[in-house]
Amino acid sequence: MFSYNKKLQYPVNIKKKDLRMAKYLVTQYGGPNGELGAALRYLNQRYTMPDNKGKALLTDIGTEELAHIEIISTMIYQLMKDATMEELREAGLDSHYAEHSRALYPTDANGIPFNVSYFATTGDPLADIAEDMAAEQKARAIYENLIDLTNDPDVIGPLLWLRQREIVHFNWFKELFEYYQKMLSGGSNKIMKSENDSNALKYMMYDV
Repeated sequence: MFSYNKKLQYPVNIKKKDLRMAKYLVTQYGGPNGELGAALRYLNQRYTMPDNKGKALLTDIGTEELAHIEIISTMIYQLMKDATMEELREAGLDSHYAEHSRALYPTDANGIPFNVSYFATTGDPLADIAEDMAAEQKARAIYENLIDLTNDPDVIGPLLWLRQREIVHFNWFKELFEYYQKMLSGGSNKIMKSENDSNALKYMMYDV
């Protein structure tokens, strides 16, 4: 059960149409390093974390990634608002229009649809968290590439904020990875230290 605040995590107010930027930005919606894949990956991986600390962190970050999907979707919508058919054709979005009209559809910047292989889940906490750290760094790099493709401050502002959140998430995953390196024994996925210690209660969130 999620508590939903009906406002964007970061405000989006794009005043100028830019259909080419919308076409590029969609990769952070449905591309291999996008927010949809990150949200579903983390919310899926949490079930095989070996303790409540890992489950709580994956739930927290996965939930925040859902908020990032809202930001990206809003940006794409505003960048495309009131576009004419001629503008859609010029931006190379006529094929998208043929299949989806003006609806959002999760693809990468080349139009390749979202794929569940982006989840990259193994069930091994160290392998999965290492993948998550790499995913956050790749998303950071993509945001930097997207920033290079625009001069619009209304677009750059949210992208800079999203880039910074990737760095924060990387650092959180790094701390969890190092914690599990110390706590896991021989790849057994069993915590050597009891979860009943004095620090465990602060990580209790959901019975996942």
